[in-house]
This record gives sequence, C-alpha cells and structure tokens, in this order.
Amino acid sequence: MAANFTRRGVVAFGSAALAAPFLARMSYAQEPIQIRFSAVFSDQDIRAEMMKKFAEAIGAGFKYEGFYGGVLFKQGTELVALQRGNLEMSNIAPQDVSKQVPAWSILTSGYLFRDAAHMTAFFASDAGAEMKTMAEDQLGIKILGPTFYGTRQVGLNTTNKVNVPADLAGVKLRMPGGEAWQFLGTALGANPTPMAYAEVYTGLQTGAIDGQDNPLPNVQNMKFFEVMKQIVLTSHLVAFDLLTMSKKVWDGLSPEQQASVQAAATAAIEWSTAEHVKQEAALAASFKEKGLDVYAPDVEAFRAHVQKAYLESDLAKDWPSGMVERIAAL
Repeated sequence: MAANFTRRGVVAFGSAALAAPFLARMSYAQEPIQIRFSAVFSDQDIRAEMMKKFAEAIGAGFKYEGFYGGVLFKQGTELVALQRGNLEMSNIAPQDVSKQVPAWSILTSGYLFRDAAHMTAFFASDAGAEMKTMAEDQLGIKILGPTFYGTRQVGLNTTNKVNVPADLAGVKLRMPGGEAWQFLGTALGANPTPMAYAEVYTGLQTGAIDGQDNPLPNVQNMKFFEVMKQIVLTSHLVAFDLLTMSKKVWDGLSPEQQASVQAAATAAIEWSTAEHVKQEAALAASFKEKGLDVYAPDVEAFRAHVQKAYLESDLAKDWPSGMVERIAAL
C-alpha cells in the first residue's frame, strides 16, 4: 500500500520525531534516584528502623534499598565503596574515616565524650563542623549526622572480676579490625583480637575470645548475653557512626532534594538516639535478671589509664591543636 503524506502530516511527524528525545529525557529524569544503604547492623537493630523512617520521609523521588548484616559490603569496606561509586549511602564508623584522615582518630579515642548529648552537641558546634568539613573534603563524602548507638561496655564469658585495667591483662577482647579499634582494646588493658561482628557469638561460645565490647542494645540484638557471664560497665566509648552519602550522589541532587534528605536524616537520627538512650537504661536490669553479673568497675581508673595511653601515643600527634580542650569545654 502506498503511503499518502500530506504537508500537515509531514510537519506533525517531524514534530513528534523532535519531541521523542525530549520526552525520553523527561522520562529518564523522572526515574527515582537509587539509594542503596549498606550497614553491618542487623535488620532488628534500632538503626534499621531509623533508616526505614528516613526512607519514608525522603519521598517518592527516591528508590531506597536497605542491606543489613553486612550482606552487601563487609564491615570496614563501606567507605571505599562510597568513594568508588559502588554504593550510595552507609553508616560509616569514625574509625574507618581515621584510616584515611589521621586527625579523625581523636574522635575514636576512649572517654572523649561524656554521653550522647555531649557527642551530639559537638557535631552541632563549630569544632564539629570543622571536623566534618575536613572529612568531606578529603574523602568525597557527605556526612548527614552522627548516629549514636549506645555506650560501649565490656562483656566477658569469664567469671574473674574486673575493677581496674590491670584486671584485663591477657583477656582476649574482640575488637573490630583496624588500628584505631585495636589501640582502644590495648588502652583498656586487654589483648585486642580482631574478629568480624557476625562471628562474635560463636567466638564467645567456643572460647576463641574471652569477651567483646559493645553497647547494651547490640548485646541484646545479637544475643551475646546468651554466651556471656558478666558485663563490666566501663562506659569507655560513646559509640557513634556517621550517616553518610556519596558526595557524587549528594551533588547530583537539587537544593530541594538535598534539604529533604538532610531533614529526613536529622529527624531519623534524633528518634534513634532517644530510643538507644531509653533502651540502655532498661537493658542493664534485664541482663541482671537473665543471670549475668552486671557491675561498674573503677571507672576513674579506666578513664585515667585510657586517656594517658592516647595522649602519649603516635595517634595524638595528628590531632588538631586544642581540639581535646574544645570538646571538653562543650
């Protein structure tokens, strides 16, 4: 059959042909922005609920996928994944930041922050802004805020009482891998042993390690209490991670989208912090009821020992001048 083109038909066809790439670009632009989030904590963790609240708050313009329990990236590899463009978002340990930005080791030191409120106040201060900018500029990331997940305590599968750092001599204390974590274990007086988070339960059960250090909510979530005999309330580290986005992804967002993401992150973090504080107060009593010996050692002896170890270490040589005093004064 012969085609019968009229002038009007040709014009209409040409207009449609010109419009097609434009419409395709519009369709592409309207595709939801992919955000894959990776973390080592389990999907039962308070922070997993925090991320659910975040995902709900950022709206339909984003496609959020959460991967928990280290199934997508192993503990300590998330930062490099963000930098290489293999991941959009994660909860990054400050210890991992300090591997690339040595000055950040100050924020991994024991007994630096008094409690969650002190840590939160630091990140809202000028001093906190300076440290955030330092990390963002050097690493190519966007820090949305600090995610408090409890105060780290020592949990042991042994029965020997611990009152001062010397009582931890020879104790195989599981710590995450990396210089900053291992130094903290040594500063506490223990023999730090690197082990993946997912292997800690079995390690305690078999005696491959004598203990671990984690906040009480983590002990509950991972059921470490089932294979421990005591919890020593050393309160040696106000634990936090950094809710972090790839700088490339962040820079690709419109100002309105950036404001939405930041607001959602701030609200979710505030909720999570409050939940962790509330849980910590109840869990110590709960673990006692389960038969564990839960007690406080000589915390001042631990504080003095740990702070002295840090200040005399090579790590402290990289700390910004006067930052310890600025943090203490908050």
